[in-house]
Amino acid sequence: MTHTEILEKLSDAVKKGFGLDESVLESLEEALLEADVGAETAALLTDAVRKRAGSGERADLASLREMLVAEVEGILARAPRTAPSSEVPLEVVFLVGVNGSGKTTTAAKLAAREVEAGRTVLLAAADTFRAGAIEQLEIWAARLGVPVVRHKEGADPSAVLFDALAAARSRGVRKLLVDTAGRLHTKKNLMEELAKMRRIAGREVPGAPHQVLLVLDATTGMNGLAQARRFVEGAGATGVVLTKLDGSARGGIVLAIYRELALPVVFVGVGESADDLVPFDPADYARALLEEEVGEAAPESTAPA
Repeated sequence: MTHTEILEKLSDAVKKGFGLDESVLESLEEALLEADVGAETAALLTDAVRKRAGSGERADLASLREMLVAEVEGILARAPRTAPSSEVPLEVVFLVGVNGSGKTTTAAKLAAREVEAGRTVLLAAADTFRAGAIEQLEIWAARLGVPVVRHKEGADPSAVLFDALAAARSRGVRKLLVDTAGRLHTKKNLMEELAKMRRIAGREVPGAPHQVLLVLDATTGMNGLAQARRFVEGAGATGVVLTKLDGSARGGIVLAIYRELALPVVFVGVGESADDLVPFDPADYARALLEEEVGEAAPESTAPA
């Protein structure tokens, strides 16, 4: 559900109701659930609007939007902040998440940002189990003109990481981006493998990995969020890169990430090109989720406040 669809649903409810009555609040909660904010967050936002409405605030679509924006901003303000980029000789960043979320493409896009900024970067093709993952990263690396460390398909991901760390140190590279597996084709547990890689990184480079970015497909909604919790618990995720957040994606997933995973969204992917990865701005998001496009066209309720 897009922001315009949310407002259309609420506009209809406001016009049918008498101010912000329970029928409007039920429509609000339903719209938020369809927008993938999550059950707990939808209930929290609806209850906050109920309390505001009970205090005598105006009862039209514009005021409802204002209340929601204020509450959304409050959730984002209370969430953990993105840690500043590490001022270390070599910053190690892991990309984790399920297959199909866009990890490999995101690793390349992050590398493109480093190149654009004039910083040195190296890619590690540690997703050795997904067919084509290594070749995909190599194609991106060649296009961007950055080095990549790889082994053959099916190799030990930790061995790839070890060699990549050695290569990054010897070449004086500032950032190492590690594309990890979304699942293993063996009986070994993926989270155990990621934990092993974290230990190797910390042993070879003090403080590494400095960031563990969870790559999450926005279109998977709450199903993706349930999978993501495993990576938060098992892989020590420090932030989220939300991919496929275009006009058709249900952007409420951002609120669920902030409140239910307690992680900041660092970047959002909005396309397939190398430069289609942009820093996430919480303040802009709070307003964009509930733009006034529909509200300006829809008549407001004439019910008394």
